[in-house]
Amino acid sequence: MSFRKMLREKQALSRDECIEILKSEKRGVLSLCGDGGYPYGVPINHYYCEADGCIYFHSGKAGHKIDAMRKDGKASFCCITPGEKRGGNWWLTVRSVIVFGKLHPVEDHGRALGISRELSRKFTADEDYIEREIRQSGAGVFVFALEIEHISGKTVEER
Repeated sequence: MSFRKMLREKQALSRDECIEILKSEKRGVLSLCGDGGYPYGVPINHYYCEADGCIYFHSGKAGHKIDAMRKDGKASFCCITPGEKRGGNWWLTVRSVIVFGKLHPVEDHGRALGISRELSRKFTADEDYIEREIRQSGAGVFVFALEIEHISGKTVEER
């Protein structure tokens, strides 16, 4: 598949900048092909793994998102920074990243638990809390990966 080039190339972020946003931002929107061919976008938290270059999500084992993923594993995922005011301007400058790829479940339960720990560390440094949650909910955890096929990002001034 050939992905479109960004129209406003001057606003483009480097791949490294895109990865940094995926690592630092806690949430984004995962978009899938849902029921009846309608797009289904769901806010979700994520973990970007530098070792394999995949984005990981955790979820319940059933529902619209899981049905859509199993029907057609193609997806896009978008993250956006909160924005910042630069140079005394009234407008915000935001950076966003969009990823296209294919989703698949993480079959190795030990790996899924490890990913769940890493995802949790984006929200808390309380290791006791994380381990308590893993003990209580770990048996039912479902983790899936987005293998990146294309990534792009840009900076936008909201004015």
